[in-house]
Amino acid sequence: MYFDLTDEQRAIGEELSKLLRDRLPPDGVVSTFDKGDLDDALWQSLNEMGLGAMMVPVESGGLGLGLLTLAVVADALGEHGATVPVINNALAGWLVSTFGTGAQRTAWLESLQSGEIVAAFALAEPGGGWQPEEWQATGFPFTGTKTNVEWGQQASLFIVGMAGGALGLVDGRDPGIRRAMISPLDRTRPLAAIDFDQVRVDLLTRDVEAGGLLRDAFLVLLAADARGAADRALSLAVGYAKERTQFDRPIGAFQGLKHQMANAAAELEPCRPLVWYAAHAWDEIPDRRSYMAALAKAHVTDMAVRTARLAVEMHGGIGYTWEYPLHVFLKRAMFDRQAMGLPAAQRVRAAALAGW
Repeated sequence: MYFDLTDEQRAIGEELSKLLRDRLPPDGVVSTFDKGDLDDALWQSLNEMGLGAMMVPVESGGLGLGLLTLAVVADALGEHGATVPVINNALAGWLVSTFGTGAQRTAWLESLQSGEIVAAFALAEPGGGWQPEEWQATGFPFTGTKTNVEWGQQASLFIVGMAGGALGLVDGRDPGIRRAMISPLDRTRPLAAIDFDQVRVDLLTRDVEAGGLLRDAFLVLLAADARGAADRALSLAVGYAKERTQFDRPIGAFQGLKHQMANAAAELEPCRPLVWYAAHAWDEIPDRRSYMAALAKAHVTDMAVRTARLAVEMHGGIGYTWEYPLHVFLKRAMFDRQAMGLPAAQRVRAAALAGW
C-alpha cells in the first residue's frame, strides 16, 4: 500500500512553514510566549491563507479538505510555537457547517472562516471529564463550569460539551459568562475557566457521534502538534551540537551525544506516518478512526515529551534558560500530552476498542 501526502497537502505545509519561519524567528518565539496572548498579525496572515475554512465544504464557502490536511497544519504550528487558535476555528467551522442548522450557519460560519471571531471548546469539567461520555453539563439555559478552555478569554463563540455527548453553541456576549484566566504551562495556548450562569445554549446537535468525532479529531491534532514541537526541539539540539565545542571538537562528534541524537531521531520519525494514518483513518476509515486517534495521541505525545526533554539535556545549562527558545517546545509537547486525557487513559481506550 502506498500512502503519502498529496502535492496539495505538501504545498500547504511548505507555504505555512515558510510563513511561520519568517514571522517567528527564535527570539520572536520567546517574546510571543512571554506575551501569552493572540498573535494578531500572524492570525490575520493565517486567515488570509484560508486555514479557518479548511474543513468547511466547498458548497458552504470552504476549502473542502480533510483532517489529514489540518494535521499537516497542526504539525507546522507546533514546530514554530505559533500562538494562534487556527485549530479551534477550523474544527468549529467544520462542526457548524456539518451539524448546524441554517440559522446557525448564517450566524457563525462566515465569521469563523474569516477569523473575525475566535471559537473555544468548553469540554473539560472540574476533576477531569474530557471525554464525551463524561460530560455532565445539562440544562437549557445552562449553569455550570468548564475548565481548561483553550482561548476561553478571547472567545466570541463557545462550543460546549453537554451530557450524552451533545454539543451546544453559546454566544460569548451572553451576560451570564464569567471568565477566569488559568496560568498555563504552555503560554502559546492560553487557558481559562468559564462559569456559565443561566446562559442560553443553542443546541448544535444531539448526535453522540459528533462528540466522538470531535474528540478523535482533537486527539490526532494534538499528536501532530506535539510531533512538530519535538522535531523543532531536536533540530535545536542538533544545531547546538554542531556549534558548541569542547576540547577543540564539536560536542556532536562525541559518541555518547551522537548516539542519543540518532536514537531520538529514530524514535520520532515513525511518529509522522502514525499521525498521518490516524488522520487518514478519521477521514476515510470510520472503523479505525477512534482506535487510531487514541493510539496516535498516546504514543506520539509520549515520544514528543521524551525527545524534547532529551534535547534540553543535550544543551546543558543553556537549555534551561528562559531566553533560549527550547523550553517553549518542551512545554508545548507537555501540554499536548496532557490535553484530552493522558497517554495511559488513551491506551486503555485503544485496548478496549481493539477488544482486548
